[in-house]
Amino acid sequence: MKRLFWFVIALAVVAGIQAQNSVREVFKENILRSANNYYAYPDKDLPKLTPAPEGYKPFFMNHYGRHGSRWLINPNDYIIPVEQLAKGERNGKLTKRGKEVLEACRLMLAASEKRLGELSDVGAEQHQGIARRMFQNFPEIWEGDATVDARSTIVIRCILSMLNETDMLKSLNPNLRITIDASEHDMYYMNYHDTVATNAQRLTRPIVDKLRDHIFTDKKLERMTSRLFNDKKFVRDSIDSFKFENTLFDVVSNMQSHHAFDGMDLYSGVFSVDDATDFWTLNNARWYTYAGNTPLTNYTGALARRHLLRNFVEAADAAIIKGGNSAVLRFGHESVVLPVVCLMGLNGMDYSTTDLSSLSDHWRSYEVFPMAANIQMVYYRKPGSDDILVKILLNEHEATLPLDTDCAPYYHWTDVRRHFINRIVEY
Repeated sequence: MKRLFWFVIALAVVAGIQAQNSVREVFKENILRSANNYYAYPDKDLPKLTPAPEGYKPFFMNHYGRHGSRWLINPNDYIIPVEQLAKGERNGKLTKRGKEVLEACRLMLAASEKRLGELSDVGAEQHQGIARRMFQNFPEIWEGDATVDARSTIVIRCILSMLNETDMLKSLNPNLRITIDASEHDMYYMNYHDTVATNAQRLTRPIVDKLRDHIFTDKKLERMTSRLFNDKKFVRDSIDSFKFENTLFDVVSNMQSHHAFDGMDLYSGVFSVDDATDFWTLNNARWYTYAGNTPLTNYTGALARRHLLRNFVEAADAAIIKGGNSAVLRFGHESVVLPVVCLMGLNGMDYSTTDLSSLSDHWRSYEVFPMAANIQMVYYRKPGSDDILVKILLNEHEATLPLDTDCAPYYHWTDVRRHFINRIVEY
């Protein structure tokens, strides 16, 4: 039965992988989106927000934000492209474009020294802009001596992201009472490592590997490497084609994280829209088996963020009882933002399937976790009423929940609170 299960899944992958047209069109319009979790925060042309129902004013924000754009974390991501291309250079096997790409990769490798995983200049600006717009969009929350409880994971890029936001808020209202913290004490909800979920995710690797092998055939890889190497036999004998192209795609994708590389286009003549779609398709499937609401992992990926969701509920309850205006700001990682969005069911991201072949038609991770991704839950009250309303913004766009409401995009907090608790319990 186990063999039959894996065989059926593999057939579904092979049969449906071509159903990518709509995603391809997205990347044709903006290939940078194919960078997925390396996609720089899209802060242009943000939509106008829907006014609150009459008499309601915002008084509290519940927030979790990913760190901003950063340097790549694994040194091999910068080293492998240089090593593989340099091997071709020594043997006279590089095309003109290959020589250009090698020069650019050497520049990035040198620039990354002792910077691995750190917040970039672009990342700092992203958080400054987000804080400025939070202040402008919900001025009542930040009035007077409002309290702001800001917490970060213990990773430096997250701490710096937090400081860029809190410094901006303080500059806009010096009277804010801001406390900041980054402690192992809070990691159980800020970035909890769930061993049950991790073990379940490992079981999905054969499925994702089937998808990888179907997409990146020898013929496909040969076509890609021929843009940079002029000898197919040399590539077959000397180059690990998938590892090379995969790491190079990460480097190219993450160039948008740095002003120093503005105007340097390494997609052209290196990765086509189809190539970008293929890499994204594989990455999207990997993230779904990590964070998605799927039977493949017995739903443990999303549930791994249950402690954060409960913390959202507890913080809101405390703010409602306390009164006044305040905010709780949390700063962490995309590996938290994506699964908690799935757990909440925001924008249909709780989609459940075992069929990775059609996943991109229903579930697209780049819509959730670009660099500096953020969830803003904004709470509203009206004098003389106990009915608290809440609106959720995902990356500053009004988001939907799988709940009925008579005041969309606003929801009654009693309904949302019940929904969150039920999600934790039912899983």
